[in-house]
Parts: sequence; C-alpha cells; structure tokens
Amino acid sequence: MGKLTPREDGAPWRNFYGRRRGKTLRKGQKSLLEERLEALSVPGLAWAENPERRLIDFRALEPGCVEAWLEVGFGGGEHLLAMARANPSALLLGCEPFRNGVAMCLAALEASPLQNVRVHEGDAREVFDVAPDAAFSRIFVNYPDPWPKKRHHRRRFIGPETLPHLARIAAPGARLHVATDIPDYVRHVLEAMRAAPEFRWTAEGPEDWRRPWADWPGTRYEAKALAEGRPPHYLTFVRV
Repeated sequence: MGKLTPREDGAPWRNFYGRRRGKTLRKGQKSLLEERLEALSVPGLAWAENPERRLIDFRALEPGCVEAWLEVGFGGGEHLLAMARANPSALLLGCEPFRNGVAMCLAALEASPLQNVRVHEGDAREVFDVAPDAAFSRIFVNYPDPWPKKRHHRRRFIGPETLPHLARIAAPGARLHVATDIPDYVRHVLEAMRAAPEFRWTAEGPEDWRRPWADWPGTRYEAKALAEGRPPHYLTFVRV
C-alpha cells in the first residue's frame, strides 16, 4: 500500500475532523498535556518523529498484550478506556486530533491509570504508514464527524480513500465497528463497503444494527443522541 501524502509535503489531506481546539484549556489540563502525553504516545507514530515511516509493532508496546485495537477519534476517551480496562491483553491505541478531548482522556487516565493504552494526538491516518499488515484485530469508528453537507462527504472517514488502508491493517477476521446516529452516514458507510470486498457486513436482521455490541460501554455522544431523539446505529464489518 502506498504512503499517504504527508501534510508537511505541502499537499494537504482532506481533513475528516473539524476543530483541533475548543474552549481554553484549564491549567491542570495544560499540565497533563505537557507532562503526561509524551509517556502515553507511541514513539515514531507522528510523521515528524519518523520521516522514513519505519513500521511499529503495536502489540509489543506493552508486555502481556497479545493483540492491538485501534480507535479512530476517541472523543473524551470514555469508550477507549472502558475497553482497555475490560481487555487487559489488548493494546488500545486511540487517535484524536481534538486537543480538548485528549486532555479529558489524560485526566481520566491520571485518576485511574491503565498500562495498555496509548494516545496519539493527531490524525489516525498517520497509523496507516507505520502499521504492519494485519496489525489490528478490532477497529472502532464511534460517532465520526458526519460532514452533513454533500460537498463535504469526501471528508467522511469511511470511504474509498481509507478503506484500502483499513483492509490492510485489519487482521483476518478483525471487526470494524462503526457507531453513528446519522441515517445518511449509515447509508454512506454501507455504500462505501459495497465497493470494499475485503469487508463483510455481519448483520442478519434489523436488531443487529439497532442494538449496541455486547461489550459496548456507551459514550457521551450516544447519550446526547438518545436525549435528542436520534436512535444510534451499530454497524459491524468483518475482515474477510
């Protein structure tokens, strides 16, 4: 698989995310980012640290981990940390470009440390260039930015630009989970997946996408969607 065009080359990616920063960070949040983020990051994942894009064995980052899972856009980290806590033999790599969300995740880790979590403050597509084939056995894309305007649909994370990369880094039998409360995003994902023979949709009936996964811990985005009357959809695809 060829490399993605790096932003540093002057040919920018289409961003699949919106803001990089929100409200002004509190002093304690700034301290966490300055003092704790580096220890939880993956050396060589950021482009500037690894211009040759040497491959990284994510499972080897923590002794005792036998598999690696990837979460694209972890928000405040509640799903990422819940899954890591429930699955100590899996290394959980979470990518989030929104600095305020990263700060929330670091605060939660400070209060309740976990050894099997790594945090990347940046674009999840940077993982594509450094992940070996079949690197991840589960990949989560929870409540991604829906980019509702038609002219922005190319910015949606699940699409023809990313699916070949996701197929390569997904191990045989790996599950790709997509949670969203936007019906048009559901249609978009299913249409994109029809053109990706490497993945198979596992649903056999409506309840399979209406009910959350058995180990789903819930997120604040889901709670907001339910409170506002938008039923979530839970799509699972298996790497053929």
